[in-house]
Amino acid sequence: MKESTENVSLESAGWSRTKAEDSIFCSEDDNSLYFTYSGKPNVLEVKELNYQVNIASQTPWYESLTQMKMPWTWKSDPRAHVSIIQNLNLKVRSGQMLAIIGSTAGGKTSVLDVITCRDHGGKIKSGEIMINNKPSTSQLVKKCIAHVRQDDRLLPHLTVRETLLFVAKLRLPKFFSDSQRKRRVEDVIAELRLRQCANTRVGNEYLRGISGGERRRVSIGVQLLWNPGILILDEPTSGLDSFTAHNLVITLSRLAKGNRLVLLSLHQPRSDIFQLFDLVLLMTSGVTVYSGTARDMVQYFTELGYPCPRYSNPADFYVDLTSIDKQTAEKEMESRKRVNTLASLFLEKVKDFDDFLWKVTEGDNVATTFSKQRSHLNSEEAINMPHHSSDQLPGVLKQFTVLLSRQVSNDFRDLSTLLIHGFEALLMSLLIGFLYYGHEKNGLSIRDTTALLYMIGALIPFTVILDVIAKCHSERAMLYNDLEDGMYSVSPYFFAKILGELPEHCAFVIIYGVPIYWLANPVPELNLLSVWLAVYSARTMALWVAALLPTLQLSAFFGNVLFTSFYLSGGFVISLENLWTVPFWVSKISFLRWNFQSMVQIQFTDLTYEMTVGNMTFKIPGKLVMQALDLDSHPLYVSYLVLTGVVCSFLLLYYLSLRFIKQKSTQDW
Repeated sequence: MKESTENVSLESAGWSRTKAEDSIFCSEDDNSLYFTYSGKPNVLEVKELNYQVNIASQTPWYESLTQMKMPWTWKSDPRAHVSIIQNLNLKVRSGQMLAIIGSTAGGKTSVLDVITCRDHGGKIKSGEIMINNKPSTSQLVKKCIAHVRQDDRLLPHLTVRETLLFVAKLRLPKFFSDSQRKRRVEDVIAELRLRQCANTRVGNEYLRGISGGERRRVSIGVQLLWNPGILILDEPTSGLDSFTAHNLVITLSRLAKGNRLVLLSLHQPRSDIFQLFDLVLLMTSGVTVYSGTARDMVQYFTELGYPCPRYSNPADFYVDLTSIDKQTAEKEMESRKRVNTLASLFLEKVKDFDDFLWKVTEGDNVATTFSKQRSHLNSEEAINMPHHSSDQLPGVLKQFTVLLSRQVSNDFRDLSTLLIHGFEALLMSLLIGFLYYGHEKNGLSIRDTTALLYMIGALIPFTVILDVIAKCHSERAMLYNDLEDGMYSVSPYFFAKILGELPEHCAFVIIYGVPIYWLANPVPELNLLSVWLAVYSARTMALWVAALLPTLQLSAFFGNVLFTSFYLSGGFVISLENLWTVPFWVSKISFLRWNFQSMVQIQFTDLTYEMTVGNMTFKIPGKLVMQALDLDSHPLYVSYLVLTGVVCSFLLLYYLSLRFIKQKSTQDW
């Protein structure tokens, strides 16, 4: 009777699930595989890895400035070098799913970053990472490893199927036909159980769409489309409820059965999730406390004198056991001593094993074997990625057409934003127009006319700048991930971004400009070209500022400074002849100045104004007004040429920022 009770305790600790549990949590046939990886089996091996991070280099430069630190002291602090990973060994093969578990700041994410060659700000002090017995390089990683990050970076207004189809057009080799791409998308949708939401918008925190678990599956599907042999996921269950997290890990387990190597990091998985893992690596403060099969973890710690209590989750218990308690100095010292002892004991036990895994007996073979796929699947049905097909990805022109289509589809489905921008332009136009309305008979005075002309070009660009900066920073993280994954290059994205927003910009200027001319009637002809160039100059300046600086706040601040400088040196607040050297040269590149000059020249060239002083009326030629404003030194076409030059200059700066500055989101620092 006593032995029976002990067996029940072990089972409750997490070693076998009953059929009743399976019926609750596994509502779908988990053995079904829609396509598998047919390439050569992969082996990922990490040997004696020691990794350091310079904490000072991880601190953004603008935060260092706010702390009153001088630039030459940012990376000179010797205490800034911290060991994140110490003496790490692991070996995983295709068909296995390895879970790295441990407390926060234990080094889990750093391990994944180092393996995927994304160790920004860190340095490998010793050790090596091998993929199929070859040293890991960024080129090799891009060919065989898919990295699913913790946060979902997806366009919110596209449906699940459209999101995957756009990625398929960018990531699958160019010799794939359209029908094969669509078939691959449908296979991924079926594999990840996304059929019920395939035609639903992805959404985000502001737009209602698919659920969090479904969104995470879509992120996995984006990487799964090109059928990688190694799948690495950082905290895939973060933010999900326990039931959704369990189903997601079941999906990952099924993907591992498709001849893939799956490596993921988790904090503290619940017991039924823990049982799905083939291998477990328990880390704390960068050291390995256990590495082996999930089913042997309790036995290992029991032999060391730490049995898992009855009805407890082994993952919870042993993560808590190996966590550093920093409540007091005494508790921290005690917990660190326990962790170092456990790490030393584990290293001693596995030092003679080639795969660095603890085994119940030395003769055990922990390589996971799986049953064959279901009989209704055969090699002819599966679509598999040929070897080295990444060298045959779509060209720049194809990337441009796909990105342009994606840009237009996402933007024009955001009806609420489009309507808000249109209403904003219309409201500004009506406010200005009604302010100067009702002067058809007497006409506006010279002062009122010049003020109206300057306001037309100076008021609306400021709102455009803020809108563009906010939109660019909302897309920045996705752009950074796409460029890092090699999904497309900078050039096709640049041209797709510029051309994709042109229809919106043209409609915006028309909605803004036409009511003003109709209500205020300032000139005999409609000069929308100058307004269009001025507003587009503001848009391109905002694109450059958003790509140049890492945070929304910095971009908005710098954009405001630039616009204010152009506004003050535009020739209306103070005449150009009274500007001293610095603002005079700023006025040379001020798109507000050249827009104002072109509009003044069109307005005053052929008109004569009457000015009454007492009982006397004087006729003043318009050219005399232009001379007084110092806006007649260049012909009209020069203004258009300068405005075009300003637009092209900002576009060039925008391209260079995209090309040479990492578009890393401020949320990822």
